[in-house]
Amino acid sequence: MVNELADKVAVITGGSSGIGRGLVQRFVAEGARVVIGDVEIDGGEALSAALGPNAFFQRTDVSDPEQVTALVATAVEKFGGLHVMVNNAGVSGPLRRLLDEDFNDFHRVMAVNVLGVMAGTRDAARHMAANGGGSIINLTSIGGIQAGGGVMIYRASKAAVIQFTKSAAIELAYHDIRVNAIAPGNIPTPILASSARGMEPEELERFEARIRQGMRDDRPLKREGTPEDVAEAALYLATDRSRYVTGTILPVDGGTSAGKVIRSRKHDG
Repeated sequence: MVNELADKVAVITGGSSGIGRGLVQRFVAEGARVVIGDVEIDGGEALSAALGPNAFFQRTDVSDPEQVTALVATAVEKFGGLHVMVNNAGVSGPLRRLLDEDFNDFHRVMAVNVLGVMAGTRDAARHMAANGGGSIINLTSIGGIQAGGGVMIYRASKAAVIQFTKSAAIELAYHDIRVNAIAPGNIPTPILASSARGMEPEELERFEARIRQGMRDDRPLKREGTPEDVAEAALYLATDRSRYVTGTILPVDGGTSAGKVIRSRKHDG
């Protein structure tokens, strides 16, 4: 199908790079007019320019609710409405053991990953409730579904997004607003490198390679996940194909969150 988002207006936070960039590109390709919100100005402006008049960039720090409100207002003023809100912006703290955690990043991670999602959902819903409904898509992570060591603050923030998404879905259903979440896993993006701040380039490369290999070993599907895979899921949730779907958490993780891989000589070849 093509042009599934024709005549739709979307806001995508964290849209300058990684998964967000893939979301912006796919939504514009499907006919949507998209407002990109991100703190990464160069990447956002370059992407907007490359995609033409159906994309517009506005520098936005989602940890500040007033900036989120302004982002939604820009979409309505520039493109005439808002039908789809994708709360994608997220950050991670450093990868460290709990016993070594100093919680210096707690407020920053929670402000971006949780408050940003809550503010985006609220502001989008205020417009949608008065204009026939819409679709809100929140990006969580399989780190919010599965327990594990390391990045405890990040995991807690993504678990909070899941609970908030379900609660908002219940409250906003009356207004014909669907609220769902996507939980990506093992998608190569810059966020992994951000959890290893302070490493030398060679050390960082070895760190990423080790973590990525561990992810591959735990993933039932052997193909690599891509931002395009997440964008495909978001497209489904953004369109009328999911008109009876709300309050769901959709993992896009190659089966990782389903359970551990059982290895045998037969499976290993």
